[in-house]
Amino acid sequence: MGYLLLAGAIAAEVAATTAMKYSDGFSRLGPSLVTALGYVVSFLLLARTLKTVSIGTAYAIWSGVGTATIAVLGLLLFGEGLNLTKVAGLVLIIGGVVVLNLGGAH
Repeated sequence: MGYLLLAGAIAAEVAATTAMKYSDGFSRLGPSLVTALGYVVSFLLLARTLKTVSIGTAYAIWSGVGTATIAVLGLLLFGEGLNLTKVAGLVLIIGGVVVLNLGGAH
């Protein structure tokens, strides 16, 4: 159940961050409200996750998967460029999450 909650926390965080881009510096009400609600939901779900998943593992997955997902959405939705440095960064993020999980998550 913890990892399902964590997936929800990641989805809410990604939605909130994407909405923040659309909020135009919080000058548009709808996306601004989605941003605020998304972060509240994300933190609530992350807090619930910590009842059953270790903090190091949960935070590594939450931040790593969220960061990688936002980077991909930046490419797809906002036309951000992709270069070798960005690819290397994403690979390192994903690799770090994997290593932390292999390192004895309970």
